[in-house]
Amino acid sequence: MQWFGKGSNNVEDGRSGGGGKTILGGGIGIVIVVLGLIFGKDLSGVVSQIPASAGTEEVKQGVPADDAQGKFVSGVLESTEQVWDKQFQEMGKQYEYPKLRLFREGVQTACGNASANVGPFYCPGDHKVYIDLSFYDELKNRFGAAGDFAQAYVIAHEVGHHVQNLLGISEKLDQARGKVSEIEYNKLSVKLELQADFFAGLWAHHAQNLKDFKLDEGDIEEALTAANAIGDDKLQKQSTGDVQPDSFTHGTSAQRMFWFKKGFETGDIKQGDTFNSNNL
Repeated sequence: MQWFGKGSNNVEDGRSGGGGKTILGGGIGIVIVVLGLIFGKDLSGVVSQIPASAGTEEVKQGVPADDAQGKFVSGVLESTEQVWDKQFQEMGKQYEYPKLRLFREGVQTACGNASANVGPFYCPGDHKVYIDLSFYDELKNRFGAAGDFAQAYVIAHEVGHHVQNLLGISEKLDQARGKVSEIEYNKLSVKLELQADFFAGLWAHHAQNLKDFKLDEGDIEEALTAANAIGDDKLQKQSTGDVQPDSFTHGTSAQRMFWFKKGFETGDIKQGDTFNSNNL
């Protein structure tokens, strides 16, 4: 993909200060790492449970002019702002831009303290997307999902969670927490994650019509490769050799690819109601 815009004004760079380094401990640390490798999990009720040794973060607005990867992230975020601005206008609503915080090692959030091992995540408490850019190395080297559009997909997915938060969709999980069985809660989590994949595809559909944006040949395949690589079934098979569908929280590889592709092909937000769809 190619981006010719100036980039978003809503990027915060906390990398120079070292961040609030989080110390993972016990079983919860292992859970967080697994969730992070899948990425996209709403960690608002989880990260705050991890003991942390927090330092003082030095946060700057924007990214250095010579930081190619930071500028890329800023450009992707700007394209999501333009796409969702228009989508919300068509719904008669006002889109609130999320902030995107770059960090290293660990970070303090309104949802608690998080290690870089968590992977990219969205915190509904402060309306921010958090990412340590070293995750992209993990995406490429561990999951075989290389390419700039695979990286853009990660950001678009997290922004999708922000959209869900603004539209009140995320409340479905909040209301169900502690009221339904773990299996039923996991099913709701899958629906939420697949919808975020759909929203990422919807972004790609509309972004290709932006004057400052250009899709390259193979870009959509990069996103689909990433979606395929981080399906629950594939990750569980690689990790334990076994697949347990009742424990899925994000969806299978096939489901994640299906919903991203549906979002890209239709560009119609009305087609992304995963909560009432029988075709997951």
